[in-house]
Amino acid sequence: MTRGLSEADVENTALHWLRGLGGQVKYGPDLACGMPEAERSDPGYRDVILEGRLRDALTRLNPELPAEALADAQRKLLRLDAPR
Repeated sequence: MTRGLSEADVENTALHWLRGLGGQVKYGPDLACGMPEAERSDPGYRDVILEGRLRDALTRLNPELPAEALADAQRKLLRLDAPR
């Protein structure tokens, strides 16, 4: 009998792929609210978008835009009620 893919298999494959693209991979609990390297603000892990990383990426990808335009873009990306 052959074994199917497990959640760990999928996660490890995705992490390998992201590292290959130059992504930085960190262990989730290290980013948790209250930790020294915290990037999350919700102790229940409901914040799926890490706002600091989003802000850094917008700045890196759009260095010519003024801070106000970058802040507006971030607000729009974080709006839950925005049309899909």
